[in-house]
Amino acid sequence: MFANLTRRAATAALTTILSLGSLALTAPAVPAATTTQAPAEAAPRVTRAQVIARAKTWLTADNGRPVPYSQTKYWKGGYRQDCSGYVSMTLGLRKPGPNTVSLKKDGFTRRIAMKDLAPGDLVIKADSDSADFRHVVIFDGWANGAHTAYKSYEQAGGVGTRWKQHSYGVNGRDGYHAYRPVNITG
Repeated sequence: MFANLTRRAATAALTTILSLGSLALTAPAVPAATTTQAPAEAAPRVTRAQVIARAKTWLTADNGRPVPYSQTKYWKGGYRQDCSGYVSMTLGLRKPGPNTVSLKKDGFTRRIAMKDLAPGDLVIKADSDSADFRHVVIFDGWANGAHTAYKSYEQAGGVGTRWKQHSYGVNGRDGYHAYRPVNITG
C-alpha cells in the first residue's frame, strides 16, 4: 500500500511539473528589459530644414563659441556633447540620445546610397569596438559636382561643434555609410 501511495504521489508530482512546463512553453514571452531610449518609431517628425537649423545652434551656443566635445558631459538641453548626442539633438530624439551604434542599428535610420544623401541625412561609422573610432556627421550638401566631398555638421573631439568639408564614405572603403533618419520628412 505504501508503494502504491508513493507511486501515486510521484505520478501526481510529475503531472504537475509537466503541466507547468507546458504552461511555460505556451505563456507569452516576457518583454526584454527596457532601455532609456524611446523606440525610433516614437521619434517626432522633423524637417530637413529643422535638422540643419538645430545643427547650426551648437556652432555658437557656448557664449558665441562651439559647444565643447565630451563623451561624458551633457549640454544645457540634456544631450551628450559627443557626435551622437549632437545628432540626437538635431533630430529631436529623446535625451540624452542613442549612441552611434544605436543610431545605425536600432531603427532610427535606414541605409541609403551615398548618391542619395540630402541635407539632414547622416554619414555613420559604427562598426568598431572602440567609441573612439565610431563617428556620425550630418550631411549638409555636396561640395562639388563629382560628389567626392561634402559639407557637414559634426561634434568632434578637440574642436567641438563645427561645419566642415568631409569625404567620409565616398570611396566606400572606410567604414562610413549613408543613412536616412526615419523621422525626417521631405
